[in-house]
Parts: sequence; structure tokens; C-alpha cells
Amino acid sequence: MEVRFEHGIKEVSNMNTDELRAAFLISGLMQDDKINLTYSHYDRVIVGGAKPLKQKLFLEADAELRADYFLERREIGIINVGGKGIVTTGDKKYAMNKLDCLYVGKGTKEVYFETADASAPAIFYLLSSPAHTIQPTTLYTKEQALPATVGSINTSNERTIYKYIHADGIQSCQLVMGLTILSTGSVWNTMPAHTHTRRMEAYFYFDVAEDQRVFHFMGQPTETRHIIMASNEAVVSPPWSIHSGCGTSNYAFIWGMAGENYTYTDMDAAPVTALK
Repeated sequence: MEVRFEHGIKEVSNMNTDELRAAFLISGLMQDDKINLTYSHYDRVIVGGAKPLKQKLFLEADAELRADYFLERREIGIINVGGKGIVTTGDKKYAMNKLDCLYVGKGTKEVYFETADASAPAIFYLLSSPAHTIQPTTLYTKEQALPATVGSINTSNERTIYKYIHADGIQSCQLVMGLTILSTGSVWNTMPAHTHTRRMEAYFYFDVAEDQRVFHFMGQPTETRHIIMASNEAVVSPPWSIHSGCGTSNYAFIWGMAGENYTYTDMDAAPVTALK
């Protein structure tokens, strides 16, 4: 498990492209028959990926956690962005199709990932945060997430939002998680942009064509930066930073966060006309 510490506003303002990518971009998440994890000191979230192909993968507690098992003091959200897969917690098996979400609560000792068909492997995106309460393990399909279409083709940001883990959906301690799918012809996400200094956020971009890219924007609203991203890459956004993106074609992304405030609508607007 890679461990990354925080970077302040002043430090980030002086970063070049390579330094910015090293600090915030998480690449190589999805590798055959591996679980890859990155521990961020922004709200102590763990961003991860699991791609079981020929074997079942076990979610182990890295030594850095100082825990007997991964979810001893944590909770986790799991979204499948690949073929049919199975997640096993204890003696329960959860079949997961593409875009299904499974929340697994604190105190669950065993979590396994496997693929139903190796010719179309499951690809599991993982987001974990510390937890101090126990909530039940819950599976949601994308239809259960009450999809809402927002934006407009006129502003190139027509998109459908699926909210999975939040106050009115799957219950958690502090984790909030969902995904957004952009309509054909739309390329902008989360615009107008916003910040929420009470919690960090992580984006995971997927279904980006191999020859296309997403320009992810971050930084203070009046001093923005960008990171160019490919499919199945994640980016960590500090609480003081905007988080928005523009693709060279339409795409999808998973958003997730943890911090002081559990309210989905907690955000401080950054109008388009104020961005620099």
C-alpha cells in the first residue's frame, strides 16, 4: 500500500506537471489478479482497485494500518466497472454487475473479490474511510440509486448522476459515494465547480476510450491546475480544491469523499466567471 501525505496550497502552487501528478494522480490501479491500494492523509481515505482474473483476491490489512484485518476500524464502498463479479464477506456472496455498488461496514473480517467469467473480468473500484459506527453491508444496483439527469447539451454537460452511499441511500458512518455518466456529446463534469473544505474528494475516471483523455481540473478557484488522465485512473482532491473535468469525448467517473460533513449538498460554489 502506497502512503501519501498532504500538500498545502502554497506548495501546490509551485508544483510542475510531474510533481502534480506524483502528488495527486493514482495510476496502475487495475492490474490482473492484484489489489492495489493508496493511503491518502486527506481524511485518511484509501483508494484502491481489484481486478481478479484467475484467482480470488483477499483484501488484507497492510502493516501500515496496524489492524488485525482491513475493516477493523474502517468501512468501504465497492463499485464494479467491469464484467460480472462476486464479492464475498464472511459466508455471504454478492453478485455484482457493472455499476452495482456494495457497501461493507466496519467489523467485517473477510472480503474477497472474484470474477464470474475470466473473458470479461470484473473491475472493482474501492474507496475506504475510517469509521466509528457499524452499518450493515448493503448492495445497490444502479437503478436503486435513483438516477437524476442534470445539466444541458447546450453547455456540454448533460449527465446522469447515481447516488449510492449517502444520507438517503446506503447508510454509512462517513463515506459518501456515487457515479456520473456523461451523455454523448457532453464532456464537462461538475461545472460550475465547487469546493467543500469540510471533506476531501476522490475521482475515478472509467469508460474513457483508449485514444481519448480527460483533463481534470484542481486547485483554488482563482489558481487552477490540470492533470491529464486516462481510463481507470484516480485523482485525489484536497478539501480546498475544486474538482472538475473536461474530456476529449464523453466518459464516466466515480466520485467519493469522507470528512466532517456527511451532507451530499455541502459545497461552496465557484462560479465559472470567477475561475482563473
